[in-house]
Amino acid sequence: MRERWRAARQRAARWEAASEGEQRIVAQLLMLTERGWRLLVDRRWPGTRAANVDMLLIGPGGVFVIDVKNWRAAPEASCGRLRAGGFSRDEHRRKLLAVTKTAEGAVASLGMSPVAVRPLMAFAGQRVDGEVGRVRLLGEREIGPALLSERTRLSTASVRALTEHLGRIFPEYEDPAGPRPVSAGPRPAAAGPRPARSADGLDDDRDDAPDDGLDDGLFDLDGLREAALDTARRAPIEQWMTFLDPDQLALVRRNWAGPARICGPAGTGKTVVGLHRAAYLAQRTNGRVLYVTFANNLPRVQATFLAAMAPAVADRVDFRSLHSWAQEYLHARGVPVRLHRDKAETAFSLAWKHVGRDSCLAEIDPLPRYWKEEIDYVIKGRGITSFEEYAALARRRRRAGLRRSHRKAVWELYEAYEAERVERAVHDFNDVLSLALAEAAGRTGHSAYRAVVVDEVQDLTLVGVRLLHALVGDSPNGLLLVGDGQQAVYPGGFRLSDAGIDVRGDRGQVLRANYRNSKEIVDTALSVVADDAFEDIDGRPTPGRRDIDLTYHHGRVQRAALPTRAAHDEALLSALSALTPQELADSAVLCPFKRAIDHYRRLLTRAGIRVCLLEQYDGHPVEAVKLGSYRRAKGLEFKRVYLPRYDAHLSADAKPADARPVDAVPAEAGKGVEVAEVAEVGRETARERGELARSQLFVAMTRARDMLWLGSVRD
Repeated sequence: MRERWRAARQRAARWEAASEGEQRIVAQLLMLTERGWRLLVDRRWPGTRAANVDMLLIGPGGVFVIDVKNWRAAPEASCGRLRAGGFSRDEHRRKLLAVTKTAEGAVASLGMSPVAVRPLMAFAGQRVDGEVGRVRLLGEREIGPALLSERTRLSTASVRALTEHLGRIFPEYEDPAGPRPVSAGPRPAAAGPRPARSADGLDDDRDDAPDDGLDDGLFDLDGLREAALDTARRAPIEQWMTFLDPDQLALVRRNWAGPARICGPAGTGKTVVGLHRAAYLAQRTNGRVLYVTFANNLPRVQATFLAAMAPAVADRVDFRSLHSWAQEYLHARGVPVRLHRDKAETAFSLAWKHVGRDSCLAEIDPLPRYWKEEIDYVIKGRGITSFEEYAALARRRRRAGLRRSHRKAVWELYEAYEAERVERAVHDFNDVLSLALAEAAGRTGHSAYRAVVVDEVQDLTLVGVRLLHALVGDSPNGLLLVGDGQQAVYPGGFRLSDAGIDVRGDRGQVLRANYRNSKEIVDTALSVVADDAFEDIDGRPTPGRRDIDLTYHHGRVQRAALPTRAAHDEALLSALSALTPQELADSAVLCPFKRAIDHYRRLLTRAGIRVCLLEQYDGHPVEAVKLGSYRRAKGLEFKRVYLPRYDAHLSADAKPADARPVDAVPAEAGKGVEVAEVAEVGRETARERGELARSQLFVAMTRARDMLWLGSVRD
């Protein structure tokens, strides 16, 4: 290392016009060449007459636009601005950000996300390690170790391609008022344009350049994008993709005049775009960004991914589940919240016992769960406060056509539940959102957030969407809704227009290219929901089988149909035991119910297979198979997905547990409601339950990238 440092200092001495301190910084950067970095020095800023860029550093950690400073006073960050020696130096920060924006545009043609391009100020003779906004501030001793500690984002081929590409976009600087400054190395004698300089200051076409199998000519951009995708696919599933396809990248960088929505089938990268968009917005504003989803396990995972992808802005993005954020929001404002799940469930059980069990509701669907969901997702979830409003309501995503008399019975059950709940002085989860909405509605324009990104928006209630909309209103780039109606795993529904949100025109974007699943896996998943047309939250009717552009062709489906439950479980254990620890880390066993999760947790643990529950998974690689429910797998993906007894819960949820044939329903059923009518509505609730079960299975299947294992027990 000492010899390499001396050699780097000798090469850095070629910058005769630079100070000794600046030469030491160059030497630090030249040391990075041993680790695959490349350096472009003193380049012209395209679009300007005489402005220059000190350095462009391209390496495994990304692209860094570097401005070298030799100030006597140490830099200081004050209120998001740059100062030194008691004076404002913020014009240097603004210039660096402008150059960085140009570099982002330059690499966008290669499909690189803007979060991989970082502005950096290097200070000669100073000990600095800080930030001002998105600009990293590093001293001459800190810059080398800081860059070496960057996580790997780019392959060797990508680094070289980007260097050549940026070398053409940012040509060597020629001062129109004077001679060419001394550069990183001697000018080759051959005539013609000067090639981009490599990290050690020599020409890229030198004889001793390492042979990485690539031609020295122009790179095929489509080939580079595909190579970047292949590199990411070979890595652990938690390693973040720096490259996005052109459509995804355009959405990350887009300027929207108001609320916007991104939708698309499973595997099209909606969550990827949402996370990159959050980082992009955090880089360009001093305010905070709120990233919300319904499930309470996803925020931990997404926060880990963002911290790896864009560490400079990770502390300015808040990842929360909707209900946990709403509770914190109310607590901060002194609004009392008495959330108690068990007492709320007891209140409903008593209401069902006293009011629902002997009503027409029990004849339509004897499962209290259906009617609890009606209250949670339709009445309270949509903020309904009167029976007349409920009686006229379009019950979106609820197939059963309840007549007025049926809805009257539901309303009586709802009022009984509310009375029991109030008597116990407790709130349920819907109450938390309603209280937060009332609080936020009275504080329009006073939100702590400049932007809100909502992932899996289709799983929220209407009240939840109204709450998040109230935080930022219709401000430009304020609200981004990400999700797909086909992947809804909870009952009930709404339209964005019901929340006063307009995303018509170019503010409603659809992604169509699937980067996760092969044709065999997609066809298997779509066969489950092919007959289940759905209405998306924009009000658009959509068929169950949609056209998808496939880009990945190596995934496969493996079926294991066994005669007994014991043989089935033994086949699952055999498949998992054959995996290496690294392969196990990229695998998941998904189940529809908690009872099944408990069973397979005991089974795998006894077999010596390490298990990580999805509810505890935080996005960091762990050499253990992930185990959890279909619902908790939302927003995640795995190289291998195992679905034990995947078809069992479809038949279990297809009809009420104690459903009776039509001729078994007593004539007095439903307090005068016709027997046939009650039976038909009951069949509709069973179909509705089956459709929801198929949607959940579809979500679980589409989490798989390389292999989908489907286990079943033959009757």
